[in-house]
Amino acid sequence: MSKFIGPYTDIPAPDVYTNAQTMAWIMDEYSELVGYNAFGVVTGKPINVGGSVGRNEATSLGLMYAVIDATKYLSIELQDAKVAVQGYGNVGYHSAKFLHDIGCKIIAVSDSKGGIYYPDGLDPEKVLKHKQKTGSVVGYRKGNKISNEQLLTLDCDILVPAALENQITKANASKINVKIIAEGANGPVTPEADEILFKKGVFVIPDILANAGGVVVSYFEQVQNQMNYYWTEEEVRNRLKERMDKAFESVVSMAKKHEVNMRTAAYMLAVKRVADAMIVRGGTPPEPLPSQK
Repeated sequence: MSKFIGPYTDIPAPDVYTNAQTMAWIMDEYSELVGYNAFGVVTGKPINVGGSVGRNEATSLGLMYAVIDATKYLSIELQDAKVAVQGYGNVGYHSAKFLHDIGCKIIAVSDSKGGIYYPDGLDPEKVLKHKQKTGSVVGYRKGNKISNEQLLTLDCDILVPAALENQITKANASKINVKIIAEGANGPVTPEADEILFKKGVFVIPDILANAGGVVVSYFEQVQNQMNYYWTEEEVRNRLKERMDKAFESVVSMAKKHEVNMRTAAYMLAVKRVADAMIVRGGTPPEPLPSQK
């Protein structure tokens, strides 16, 4: 793989079934091959070998900032807003914790074995300790057992699907009864479901925006590696918030201008930026299709 990755080429980051230790091993082996410490070859490393503070929880922190922006935009009261979180891995747990810390009420969480529902509100840290001890959130002393499918259709304000893709489909989209969906996972809402939710007035913060925090802080980590100068946690969080707020504002503006949903607006914005950059670099715009002439 060393031919295809590097600090100035392609920089991997951790995802499913990998963690900071995996990244440290890759960095170490690559450094052996090139003959010097190439910390910037991967991101998501342990802090003592060039990692960035705040990287582990960055995806969820960015999601929290996006949710705050959405509630302001929609004039929804964040204090005591009811939240359901599907998936209780790194992203799901930290999303629940951050939203709980700013005043939201976590009424349901789940993992691959099922979920728990407690309308009076769960303590995310206590639920995590139970999961670490037993292997699942199921069986926690508070709440009733529910399925992942039931969690998705609960009556709440904010739904955070942070498990697998294709969880909300045309089969269950009409049953979704929330104000905001913040996609912690990649692709949890299918295109057909997107249309149904848009017509229902559900505000979907798409994955490309909602869970961008991890990639943003991976970029921050690589920047710090190149400078060999490392930021404080406060600096990382402030820089992440600034970027998430700006991104949310840009996507909302595009959505309003073209009267499309947030996912379509995010793609329109992204494609336009790439196209503009190609033209500035001297690229020739493609010929229009016959139907466009």
